[in-house]
Amino acid sequence: MEILFVLGFFLMLMLTGISLLGIIAALVVATLVMLLGGMLVFVIKMLPWMLLTLLAVWVYREYKKPYSRTRRWLSR
Repeated sequence: MEILFVLGFFLMLMLTGISLLGIIAALVVATLVMLLGGMLVFVIKMLPWMLLTLLAVWVYREYKKPYSRTRRWLSR
């Protein structure tokens, strides 16, 4: 589906009289903007799951911590 967008973009720029070098530059810039935007959306979409994973690891480590009768920080 994206190839149709690129072809349509290319065709419209050709019809308006933009040079081939300008079209290639516009395609490169548009590709970079869409790539960065896609990565940003992916990070925002995955952020709750990453936070949940960090919470699960923290809870697991707290639960599996060996019990000691005297803790060093209490004896000071």
